[in-house]
Amino acid sequence: MKSPPLGFGLGLRKEHYQAILDTSPNVDWFEVLSENYLVPGGKPLYFLDAINERYPMVMHGVSLSIGNNDALNFDYLQQLKTLSERINAHWISDHLCWSGLDGVNAHDLLPLPYTAEAVTHVATRIKQVQDFLERRILIENVSSYVSYTQSAMTEWEFLSAVAEEADCLLLLDVNNIYVSSVNHEFDPLDYLNGVPKERVQQHHLAGHSDYGDYIIDTHDHDIVDPVWNLYAEAVKRFGHVSAMIERDDNIPDLSVLMQEYQQMKQISAGVLGDVFTGTQGVENV
Repeated sequence: MKSPPLGFGLGLRKEHYQAILDTSPNVDWFEVLSENYLVPGGKPLYFLDAINERYPMVMHGVSLSIGNNDALNFDYLQQLKTLSERINAHWISDHLCWSGLDGVNAHDLLPLPYTAEAVTHVATRIKQVQDFLERRILIENVSSYVSYTQSAMTEWEFLSAVAEEADCLLLLDVNNIYVSSVNHEFDPLDYLNGVPKERVQQHHLAGHSDYGDYIIDTHDHDIVDPVWNLYAEAVKRFGHVSAMIERDDNIPDLSVLMQEYQQMKQISAGVLGDVFTGTQGVENV
């Protein structure tokens, strides 16, 4: 079973801490970058707690490296579990990738070969993580710029197979689908139609950098029309799914980001014919 949808959210960024507390924007929920709050104290946790008193939260990490061969870091997983209990996180997500080797962090989200062996390897590790955290997690599709000659299936077939074998949920990043579709020349609608509806818990929307022959997922630009259009198609396919906007660099004022937030809501309402507000206005307890 999926968690109840939360409505529409934003990524919580330090540039907006005070504005959120001062203005209480009409946002349904916030997604926090887990690694920013795995600290013993200080301003990050102060603002996290203060904002969490007003808004539901979910957690999104970049350090799980679920696809590599190193042993799982159970100290890190314990930190995630403690943070999730602190903020009553509705769910926890990370990426379908590997990000290091032999303890060395590459500081990038690297794609995997799409093989049956990789499915089994990743699904086994996801099940270990879920057993430790005592909850199902969400796995996100990453953008990619290279492919493997060993791959024997499409990316969406691989993502779906991992989710089924691990019995996990999916964070479907619409921008990443678009970026990869341009870089690898596939139809993004095939991707949407190839993913199991019942496993999609959340969407990401973001901007990217377009270099003509290729696109890089940089999260530092406004969301472009082709990504908005693909989001509309995702809403048609998956219905009421919690969606949020990521902005990680070149971060505008909160009021500017709220314009994209409203556009996201309007697209969903236009497709589904109703207003989807999730837990908006409900105290986070």
